[in-house]
Amino acid sequence: MSSFSRSAQQWATFARSWFLIDARMQPPGKIASMCSVRLQGKHKPIYHALSDCGDHVVVINSRHIAFSGNKWEQKVYSSHTGYPGGFKQVTASQLHHKDPKAIVKLAVYGMLPRNLHRRTMMQRLHIFSDDALPDDIRANLTEELQQPRAIPKKLSEYTPEEVEAFPRLWTPNRRLKESPSKIQAVSFWLCWVWVPSSLCTRTQLCLPSAFMTH
Repeated sequence: MSSFSRSAQQWATFARSWFLIDARMQPPGKIASMCSVRLQGKHKPIYHALSDCGDHVVVINSRHIAFSGNKWEQKVYSSHTGYPGGFKQVTASQLHHKDPKAIVKLAVYGMLPRNLHRRTMMQRLHIFSDDALPDDIRANLTEELQQPRAIPKKLSEYTPEEVEAFPRLWTPNRRLKESPSKIQAVSFWLCWVWVPSSLCTRTQLCLPSAFMTH
């Protein structure tokens, strides 16, 4: 191996790269975990806890993050001004409405080590609420990281051929086709229930007698 390739490898190892992460429809915890690894430099072979070898991370679309369940109303963020009566609590939805960057920033800050390097690492974190980036930051980007979770496609994004090829679970008979209300009722009653074999010997699916065909 020539000395030129060795010097190029050394430069690529010690240089600070710029990574791009799209936070659209992604949980803040997964985004923060990816940012924490790159900001600390744990993905590099030269990583050491006392060395500052992390890279820059650019997060876009922080306005469009997603929480699972009802965390927008259940998750609470607390703060204190240091003065008497300065304790405040806000929900995730209230904080996100006030500052679309705050939730991602707090999530990344909480995953970084609690030492004097944390402020320096946070200076290499660049969060944008939308996908618009300044020209100087866009010119420095070297790699776009894959989103931690795949975004499911909308029904409008499927082609008519894919919709027709989708397997049908059941086909309504003539009596059900004549009454759409009966189709809704049967759809409500057709539910799969998992029953352990130790509790019963047979699983029976029952339908109302009014919807049974003879």
